[in-house]
Amino acid sequence: MIINTGQRTDIPAFYAQWLANRLKAGFVCVRNPYDPSQVSRYRIDPEVVDAIGFCTKNPAPMFSHMRLLEDYGQYWFVTITPYGRDIEPNVPNKHRIIDDFRTLSRMIGVNSIGWRYDPILLTDTYSMDYHIHAFKQIASALDGFTQTVVISFIDLYPKVRRNFPEIQAVAKDQRLLLGKNLIEIASSHGMTVKPCAEGDELAAFGADCGGCMRIADYEKAIGKQLVAPKRKGARAECACYLSCDIGAYNTCKHLCKYCYANTNPSRVLEMSSSHDSESPFLIGNYRDGDRIHDVPQKSWVVRQMSLPLGTDE
Repeated sequence: MIINTGQRTDIPAFYAQWLANRLKAGFVCVRNPYDPSQVSRYRIDPEVVDAIGFCTKNPAPMFSHMRLLEDYGQYWFVTITPYGRDIEPNVPNKHRIIDDFRTLSRMIGVNSIGWRYDPILLTDTYSMDYHIHAFKQIASALDGFTQTVVISFIDLYPKVRRNFPEIQAVAKDQRLLLGKNLIEIASSHGMTVKPCAEGDELAAFGADCGGCMRIADYEKAIGKQLVAPKRKGARAECACYLSCDIGAYNTCKHLCKYCYANTNPSRVLEMSSSHDSESPFLIGNYRDGDRIHDVPQKSWVVRQMSLPLGTDE
């Protein structure tokens, strides 16, 4: 099976010690965000967990814990965008993240890491020309360290509209022109562009529009074939295989204005103050009335059968 860490928060950036403790303990508890008394408990054991998926803007805090991940398959997405602190208040210096990306790629291999350049938003400051220039610089710096770059254009979810009211959707003609340019740049640096939940409008320019995190991507990363249960994407337009996320909403302290997972900064500060790195839960601990469900887990790796060979007499 696959465990994900990055749909609801950035665990490597802010909760690396907690994850290290969970890897040592061999289990983790996850509270249902829509029914908090319902708790899923997962084993974290390489016998049943074939891969762990990460999505982060800052992988460095996990580096001292990487030995705990040696027995697990891994796939990492590292987001590197060109925005300043007006958009991403607490994201580290981008040159440092580029260096950390290259360090991580050397640790886990080029097939196990992808670059996310998303979401793309357009303003007077962050114009199309600005994006093309920035993308070219980052792609050049990551040449040889990944073969994948994921792009998407900003989605105006209710939380995004509330926290970023001045932002506008990116028009189709802008998406096509910018997408075409980014695909050409990526290709020149040995990378395939995978649009995230953007339909197939960029396929004509050479993008891989089949999903940015598919079972095939995990298989390539871990070098093994997986037979995974069928599962719907997070959204109707999403073709990715996302399951068993161990994070929690309203806990990512990057506080990016475009974030869909945070209600507002004050809520994030309130939630994150309840974090205990020794707890089985990312936020808080066991509560009276918790209904704990031990999730059935098994490996999805295809075990190749070997035929018994006779001996000549």
